[in-house]
Amino acid sequence: MPANIREIKGRIKAVGNIQRITKTMQLIASARFQKLQKRATEAQAYTRKVAEVVGEVASSLGGEDVNLPLATPPSRKSGKELLLILSASRGFCGSYNANVMRPAIQHIQSLGPDKVDNEIVGKKGVALMKFSRLEVGTFHDHIGDTPMYDDVQALAQRYMDGFIAGEFDAVRVAYMRFVSMSKQTPEVMQLLPLEPPKADADQTEASGTAGTTNYEFSPNAEELLGELLPITVKSTLYQAFNEAAVSEQLARMVAMKAATDAAGKVGKTLKRQYNRARQAAITTELSEIIAGAAALE
Repeated sequence: MPANIREIKGRIKAVGNIQRITKTMQLIASARFQKLQKRATEAQAYTRKVAEVVGEVASSLGGEDVNLPLATPPSRKSGKELLLILSASRGFCGSYNANVMRPAIQHIQSLGPDKVDNEIVGKKGVALMKFSRLEVGTFHDHIGDTPMYDDVQALAQRYMDGFIAGEFDAVRVAYMRFVSMSKQTPEVMQLLPLEPPKADADQTEASGTAGTTNYEFSPNAEELLGELLPITVKSTLYQAFNEAAVSEQLARMVAMKAATDAAGKVGKTLKRQYNRARQAAITTELSEIIAGAAALE
């Protein structure tokens, strides 16, 4: 067998192996995506309901002056912000990590690296920060592909304690927001100070009940918000983690499908080249046999 035919045959085998690997990774990412999407959808319903309750309680206060540390910027400015970046720990997910890090790095550079304390989830985020020659702050290596509520709750509590103590003026989260299967948007979300959601004005006007509904709270509305706002911060941060995990698996699923399709096309091209080379070799051998037979006559 000629050397070029052996080489093409080896490449066909290698491409076939790659195609099987990428197909397997695609199937794994698809299964994880479905599982995480279900969990994110369930958590989103809880987060939305908590926001609705907070909106109702906040609207009952009207213009009253209340003491809500989590919803009020600190009186004494520290001049620093905290930025939590949610990246992936694994690759093979296309431009997912670059898309997450781009607005995060732009935010850091716009304020100044000395005015932003960063914390990173995911090894890829650490690598891109070093590539951008930015100092890496705290790296949370204990949070994996499937974020657990207890881990996120501990982070949120630490952020709230630090914000109330005046260690930083704001807490933001850079992550990939999952909108739909066809749309994921990188976003730098403000977590603290928390703005209590307002009641839906359109819905209120449509029902014709604007300003006519009164609620009685026990305990009072201010005390209720004091309990509800920490829950809102924790659930909002947990939802961000869930959406980032869903977006990562979707990006990996799409990237592996593209790699599988590309490997299939390369395999077909190599098979055509192999058949042509083999046919050329057979033709050459037949020509040599015929020429040798003619020389013996």
